[in-house]
Formats: sequence, structure tokens, C-alpha cells
Amino acid sequence: MRSSASRLSLWLLLTPFVLWIVLLVLLPHLQMLRVSFQVRESWDTLTWGLQQYQNFFTESYYWRTFVRTGVMSLFTTFLTLIIAFPIAWYIARLARGRSKGLLFMACLIPFWASELVRTYGWMILLRESGLFSSWLQALGWVDGPVEMLYNDVAVIIGLVYNGLLFMVVPLVTTLDGMDENLVEAGYDLGGGHGTVLREIVVPWAMPGIVSGCIVVFMLTLGSYLTPVLMGGKDSAWFTQQIFTQFITRFNWEQGAALGVLLLVLSSVMVWLGLKVTGQSLRKVMG
Repeated sequence: MRSSASRLSLWLLLTPFVLWIVLLVLLPHLQMLRVSFQVRESWDTLTWGLQQYQNFFTESYYWRTFVRTGVMSLFTTFLTLIIAFPIAWYIARLARGRSKGLLFMACLIPFWASELVRTYGWMILLRESGLFSSWLQALGWVDGPVEMLYNDVAVIIGLVYNGLLFMVVPLVTTLDGMDENLVEAGYDLGGGHGTVLREIVVPWAMPGIVSGCIVVFMLTLGSYLTPVLMGGKDSAWFTQQIFTQFITRFNWEQGAALGVLLLVLSSVMVWLGLKVTGQSLRKVMG
């Protein structure tokens, strides 16, 4: 009787998760894959083929945008890691008592607002009449207003800011469990700051590094609002091409193919990251 009740409780707990995965993840992706192999010959006639994928490789704008998005996502992920690591180290190893919670809360508070609100906040700061332009003019470094929006630097700033928390959290969790004696032993054996960081801290934090990089890379690769708003209409982000095919041109077949390709790129990069770092998905995701 108790065993049956335990199994029933387990199924009741798993049912929402299973329904979420099947209905909102698995089935939509399978449908998108199916649509990507359809070729519309007329408004009411569909056949099967690889025409949508051929279009991707023959239209240089598609694959150039695809490569550009992948490269910029990798660079954004790397930059986010470089910024997040010292923050996570300070919170996990140096902060004590209430200050640790306050610092972690300071990282969390901006994410109480939506991505749209955060992006508009950066647009207010970087526009011609924004705070940064006003400071530069007040300091006498420029003669007139400076437009800092609608370029790759502005896009990367927005993407790094939006991904920072997702890098800090796994790093703090990993570094918080590191034995302080390991670091002290490294210094006692004559290691410098760089040696201790390379030989002790980074290997220990590797699961958190890989976990954070996976999440930030996938979020950056699939981002739409930040590249469009901060990069302008010529931002050339791949998700913008998918949006254009689905919403503007009503070409669902081509949009589905581009979506599948983006999913493949994301999956391949995650697999390569795990292989290069020698980590497993189970270990990285805890």
C-alpha cells in the first residue's frame, strides 16, 4: 500500500514536468522540423524536399548572419565570464555575513524587471541625449552629442548585462564549496596568484564555468530584443531573420529551417564545450 502511494506521489510530481517538456518543448520542435522539410509550390500545395536548407547555403546573407551570430555569441559568453568571475569570487570567498547576501541581491535586483525594461534602460544611457554622452560633453572630451547605440558594441553591452546573473550564480555556487586550505597550500608551495588561479581555482570552478557558459551562450544565441533594439534594423542577428520569415513574409517553411539550424548550432557548441573541458552534462547541471 505504501509503495503504491509512493509511486502515485512520484507520478503526480513528475506529471507537470513531463507535460511541460512534451507539450512545450518536444512537440513544437518536432513540428518545426517537419515544417522545415516542406516546400510550398502554391498556396494550397505542399511537397517534401530540402529547398529551405538549400536556400540557407545559397543565400550568402543567411549563412553570413548565422556565422556572425555564433561568433558574437561566443565572444559575449567569454566577456561575461571574464566580468562575472571576479564578482563571483568576491561574493563566495571574500564577502562575509550579511554583505554576501546583499551583494548577491544586488546582482539579482535588475532581473526583477523584464529584458525589455533592462534593454530600454541601456538605450536611455547610450543614446545621444543620454547620461554617458552628457558626461563626455561635460568633461570636454567631445564637442557634441555622441550616439553610442546601433552598433555591435552596444549590442554586446546589452547581451553581457542580460547574461551576467546566469554566469554569476553557478560560479558562486561552485566557488563557495571550495576548501580554503587548497588555496593556502598553493601559496605555501611557492605558487603565485596566476599559478594558484590556473592550477587550483579554475579546475575547481570548471563545472560552474561550463554551466554558466552554456546558459549564457544559449540565451545570447537566441536573443531577439537586445540585438534589434540596441543594434537597430541593420543588427544582422540570426533570430531577426527567423522573425522576418515567420511574421513578415509568412514563410513558415523557411523560418522553421532557420530555427532548426540555430538549434543545431546551439547543440553542437554545447557538445564541443563539454568535450573540450572534459565535463559531463550531468556534472555540469548538478
